[in-house]
Amino acid sequence: GKDLLAYLVLALGGALAVGNTLAIVKPPQKAKSEGDLEQAPVARSIAMAVVGAVAALWALASLIK
Repeated sequence: GKDLLAYLVLALGGALAVGNTLAIVKPPQKAKSEGDLEQAPVARSIAMAVVGAVAALWALASLIK
């Protein structure tokens, strides 16, 4: 419908925020391959989580209006 873009931004922003937050809070038990990092880069993960949260909140506000 007419709100499709807002719903897509809400879903992608929410996934970006939750995924990066979980990467910081609960890193994987062990690296899956030789080139994998032990832990996600904290500054980049926080920045991406903030971007995702802002996008999700903006989309939510657009849907509520």
